[in-house]
Amino acid sequence: MSSSVLSGAATAPLSPLPDVPRREKVGAVMRVASGNFLEMYDFIVYGYYATYIAKTFFPTGNEFASLMLSLMTFGVGYLMRPIGAVVLGAYIDRVGRRQGLIVTLGLMAIGTLTIAATPAYATIGLVAPLIIVAGRLVQGLSAGVELGGVSVYLAEIATPGRRGFYCSWQSASQQLAVVFTALLGLMLTINLTGEQMSAFGWRIPLIVGCLIIPIILWLRRSLEETRAFKAMHHHPRRLADVSRVLLANWLLVLTGMMLVAFTTTSFYLITTYTPTFGRQALHLEASRTFIVTLCVGVSNFIWLPLAGSISDRVGRRPLLTLVPVLTILLAYPVMRWLVAAPSFERLLAVELLYSFFFGVYNGAMVPFLTEIMPTAVRTTGFSLAYSLATAVFGGFTPAIATWLIEQTGNKAAPAAWLSIAAAVSLIGVLLSRRRSPALTVEEPA
Repeated sequence: MSSSVLSGAATAPLSPLPDVPRREKVGAVMRVASGNFLEMYDFIVYGYYATYIAKTFFPTGNEFASLMLSLMTFGVGYLMRPIGAVVLGAYIDRVGRRQGLIVTLGLMAIGTLTIAATPAYATIGLVAPLIIVAGRLVQGLSAGVELGGVSVYLAEIATPGRRGFYCSWQSASQQLAVVFTALLGLMLTINLTGEQMSAFGWRIPLIVGCLIIPIILWLRRSLEETRAFKAMHHHPRRLADVSRVLLANWLLVLTGMMLVAFTTTSFYLITTYTPTFGRQALHLEASRTFIVTLCVGVSNFIWLPLAGSISDRVGRRPLLTLVPVLTILLAYPVMRWLVAAPSFERLLAVELLYSFFFGVYNGAMVPFLTEIMPTAVRTTGFSLAYSLATAVFGGFTPAIATWLIEQTGNKAAPAAWLSIAAAVSLIGVLLSRRRSPALTVEEPA
C-alpha cells in the first residue's frame, strides 16, 4: 500500500458516486438489515434465557452463583468482539462488504447451533459449560464486525444528506430482533411450565434462529458490492497494514469507544437484562417482563430512524450531547421510583424512557462514527471502537447490574451504571471536537 493510504485518508467522502435507483437501495437495505436482525437475535437470545441456562449448564447449588456464571458466559462473547473487529474487519476492508457480511453470518450460525445442541451438565459434566463458552466465543467473533460491516455498507449506499436515516436501519433491524425474541419468549412462558422451560423450552428460540439462517444467507448472497468500495484504488492487503492505520489513529478509536459506551450499555440494560431484572429483582411475572421488552423493541424501532433523520437536519452533536446529560439527570431518580413500588406499569414507563434515550442517541451516533473513521479501514475502525465499548461496558451490563444489586442491596443500582456510561460518552462527544488531521468529521448537510 502507498504511504498516503496508510496515513489514513479520513476525509474521503462516503457518497461521492452517482446515485442509484431508490428501489435498488431499498432492496439492499432490506437484505443487509435482515442479516443484522438474525445476527442480533442469535447473539442476544442467550441473555433472555440466562436463568434457565444457568440451571442447565452451571449448577452450583447457589442460585446467585449459577446466574452470575451464566451471565459472565454471556459477557465472555464480547471479549472476542475486538478480535473479530480487527481480523474480520480487515478481511471486509480487503475483499469487500458483501463477502464479509456472508462470512460473519456463517460464523454466527456455527456458534448458535453449538449452544442449542449441547447436552446438559447432568449428561456430559464439565464439558458442557466449556462448549457453551466456546459457542459464545464464536458468536462474539462474528458479532465483533457485523454491526460495523452493516453500518459501513448502509453509509456507503446512502443518498447524500440522508446518511443518518440509512444508518439507523442497522439498529432498527436489531429492534425487530428484540421484538421477535420477546414475542417468542412470551409465547413459551405462557404455554410451558417452569420445569418445561428449564428442561427444553429455552432451546426452542435457539433452534428457531438456526432454521432462519438459510433464508437470510440466500438474501445476503444477492447483495451488490458498494460503489464506494469499488471506487477505492487501494485496499489494506495485510493485517499489519490495518494495524498501522489503527495505531496512527488510536485517539480516534478511543474516542469512538467512548461514544459507543452509552449505546451499548443502554441497549443491553433495556433489552437483554429486562427479563432477568423483572423476575429476579422486582419479582414480576415472566410473561409481563417479556411484554415490557417487546414494547421497548417497538419503541426503539420508532425512535431510531426518526433520530437519524433529525440528525441529518440539525447535525449529530446536538443529539449526542443532549441525551447523556438527560440520562445523568434522570436515570437514577426514575429507577428509584420504580423499585420503591415495583409494578408492570412502572417498569414499562421507566424502560420506555430509557428507550427514548437509547433511540435518539444511537440514531445520531452510528452515522457519526462512520463519518469519522479513516476510509482505508472504515469497517475495522468502526467495529473495533464498537467492540471495545461493548466488551468494557455493554456486554457485561447484565452481570454488572446483577452484581451491583447483590453487593449494595440497592435494586436501582443498574441506573448508576447507566449514568456512568452516559458520562463516558459525553466526554467522548467533547473529545470528538478536538480534530486532528486523522479526524475530520463530515457533518450532515
